[in-house]
Amino acid sequence: MNKLQTLEDYFGHKTFRPLQEEVVDAILNKEDVLMILPTGGGKSLCYQLPTLLMKGVTVVVSPLLALMHDQVVALRANGISAAMLSSMQDLEESQKIEAQLQRGEIKLLYVAPERLTNAYFLNMLHGLNINFFVIDEAHCVSEWGHEFRENYRRLSLLKEQFATTPIAAFTATATNAVEEDIASNLGLNSPKRVRGSLFRENLTIHARHRIKDGREQLLEFLKNHQGESGIIYTLSRKSTESVAHFLQGKGIEAKAYHAGLPTPEKNATYADFVADRVQIVVATIAFGMGIDKSNIRFVVHMTLPKTLENFYQEIGRAGRDGLESETLLLFSAQDIVQQKMFIEDLPETPYKQHAFNKLDSMVRFANSENCRHQSIAAYFDDRIEACKEKCDNCTTTESEKVDITTASRMLLSTILRTEQKFGLHYVIDVLKGSKEQRVLQNGHDTLSVYGIGDEYNKAQWMTIGDKLLELGAVQIGEFKVYKLTPFGVEVIKGSHTIDLKKERLTVQKAKAKRKVTFFDDYNAEIYDRLRELRREIASEKGIPPYIVFSDKTLKDMSVKQPENKEAMLEVHGIGEVKFERYGEAFLGIFQNR
Repeated sequence: MNKLQTLEDYFGHKTFRPLQEEVVDAILNKEDVLMILPTGGGKSLCYQLPTLLMKGVTVVVSPLLALMHDQVVALRANGISAAMLSSMQDLEESQKIEAQLQRGEIKLLYVAPERLTNAYFLNMLHGLNINFFVIDEAHCVSEWGHEFRENYRRLSLLKEQFATTPIAAFTATATNAVEEDIASNLGLNSPKRVRGSLFRENLTIHARHRIKDGREQLLEFLKNHQGESGIIYTLSRKSTESVAHFLQGKGIEAKAYHAGLPTPEKNATYADFVADRVQIVVATIAFGMGIDKSNIRFVVHMTLPKTLENFYQEIGRAGRDGLESETLLLFSAQDIVQQKMFIEDLPETPYKQHAFNKLDSMVRFANSENCRHQSIAAYFDDRIEACKEKCDNCTTTESEKVDITTASRMLLSTILRTEQKFGLHYVIDVLKGSKEQRVLQNGHDTLSVYGIGDEYNKAQWMTIGDKLLELGAVQIGEFKVYKLTPFGVEVIKGSHTIDLKKERLTVQKAKAKRKVTFFDDYNAEIYDRLRELRREIASEKGIPPYIVFSDKTLKDMSVKQPENKEAMLEVHGIGEVKFERYGEAFLGIFQNR
């Protein structure tokens, strides 16, 4: 049987989708393969079809039991002999599958990466005729990817143990750096590299600043998706249950899903969703990888994901059948603070700074006014044309924008005149005519740009700075120092017009009293005053300063600027006991301004 006949008989298609045939041919030619193709692009067929035309068994390494189970069920339904070996099975069932493997009765064997470090299992594999290995979700191999798993990193042993057996690696998301890391770690031999376009033409992407808890915005969005299947992602287990309960109260069929639920309840929710008995699952990121449900019509994020890889993979679960689908991202400055606090708790390794950089990219994407699809593609080192009508930014009318060219030139000129040695907060202080000691000591109150920025408040200037960063007019150097790019110099000279969505300035203006929104962009001047007070209290009581409040607490305090006890208790690391001991003294800094 040839490949086209196999395609039609087993998979019901008369033609291959883009890039599929290229990969199938490479596998049939016994080449190593590395394929990067968006969710829904048809990666699975690329390795499921060629094994039917080859002698031997294909061993597929996959990260999730649920994903393996679904694929085995789907393959068997298509008349393809497939099995999985996992901790879900008892000894008798495992022995039965091993016997079938030894008799050559199974074409595809699915296993978790952990099993490949088991000496007994490896020994058994050496007794089989393996035509090729498949590494699914291959981005898990790379420590620079968004879902690094130590057991995936150990898959380098495959080339050591089975030197002549080809490997085909597949993922939906990989930057060039992650792609190189996958190829290197797996020891791929001059692999056939195939990278599909990241543009999902049936997916419309929206991103909006969250108003309050975002629930009214969610209901408005759901009006256009009555009776359709969708996933709503939230940050915490508690919020999944809260949002699901809220939707149930509105007559919408919704269930919560998170890692803390009993396994039978999770399995029942999953089964109900796949079978269309439940319309919506409200979930943490524990739900979703490998869901083989093609008719998911929408995905909503109630909070900011930590990386663009996570975001792209999660929205990719919508519209896998190629039909029109829609996604909505709701986010706020508080999401950014919370995510940065999570990263702060990580050990001091290069990965920690990498995590900060990934979050910064996600923040810029959320706030960006460029084509959403184009921004995602650029992040993954791909270049595409603007989508024109498949994202909120491309459908924004000119009447919804405001010209900020003059303000942009002011900000860029101030960066230049302060010799490109400072962060954005300091530059804005100069623009706003701040009397802070640092500004005066540096003599920057004598610059021509000092005090010319009264038209906007500090939060609005931060937004303008973000826009210039998105456009590539500035770049961030070491220690968060802002520097001009050649494009930024052109803006100063008046060669370009810069505009901004009105809502971005309006939203920021409403929060003007909260001067800082980024955890590492804390208010340095207030932070210094808080540290001085902490030092005085610690000295008086004969204890180390960190016992009073940690640096993280002082930074968060400089962001939130509490003026009463209730607000102070919202600051990271402050409970009733700490407030009773030290709270009033610190409140004085904000109450006496």
